[in-house]
Amino acid sequence: MSSFHANQPIRTLVTGASGFTGRYLVDNLLGRGHTVIETVAGRNELETPTRLRLDITSPDACRRVIETARPDYIVHLAAISFVGHNDPLDFYRVNVIGTLNLLEACAAVGHTPRKLLIASSANVYGNVTSDAIDETFPVTPVNHYAASKAAMETMVRTWFDRLPIVIVRPFNYTGRGQASNFLVPKIVEHFARREPAIELGNIDVARDFSDVRYVANAYEALLDSGVASETVNVCTGTPYTLREILSAASDLTGHELEIQVNPAFVRQTDVKMLAGSPAKLRSLVPKVDAIPFMDTLRWMLAA
Repeated sequence: MSSFHANQPIRTLVTGASGFTGRYLVDNLLGRGHTVIETVAGRNELETPTRLRLDITSPDACRRVIETARPDYIVHLAAISFVGHNDPLDFYRVNVIGTLNLLEACAAVGHTPRKLLIASSANVYGNVTSDAIDETFPVTPVNHYAASKAAMETMVRTWFDRLPIVIVRPFNYTGRGQASNFLVPKIVEHFARREPAIELGNIDVARDFSDVRYVANAYEALLDSGVASETVNVCTGTPYTLREILSAASDLTGHELEIQVNPAFVRQTDVKMLAGSPAKLRSLVPKVDAIPFMDTLRWMLAA
């Protein structure tokens, strides 16, 4: 960095900043001395120098935000991510067109940030049974959420020659503050409240669960690195079954839960084993250490 800019704080624009992942990443960036400009979706939200209203589906709104913020870095986390969302078109309006609007806004106002980090999802791999899915696996989405992310990635790749972009594909991750309709928070809450029983689907499916703090650290490190024009898995490579998680939570709390398998929660398309290979992530940002899942569980139970 030239001495001319030495006393200018780094400006980082984060869309979806108030979401589960955004809150942890924003804390990290503020801790590193970044000026973080958060975007908020609501029409009635008050704007401040570090909070800007943004309807990502509006090209004009995207241009205004990029022109106003002129950020050094952009982290694009805003998306419709609830797979059961009722209007399929919204996935494409927000996840594909919204992302395109952001890239086109940079071009329209003549602003090239140092790096754009765009969040996709490991859901793009679809129903692949493997304990080491790497970035060369084919993309075979099986729902609108995953299909919208896959389409978004395809579109973003056409911008690799114009903007310094990294696409991240996080696998499952969890932590304090995640909504209780997700599996691990649901399990943690049942143990914390010492409930007598829990209703779950297939408890023998295995997933690669990361800690949200590790995910935020990985995003921050990739922003800071020289990496561009790459697609990177964010995962640990260590799968756990729900049965193992239940057993560990029981050991940690000394509480026994009766497990009731609800057939309504058992999906025929459930992938038995889904774990990613973090080899590429580790080669690109070797200093980012995964957080062992048992530590994550302990941290969540202590909340």
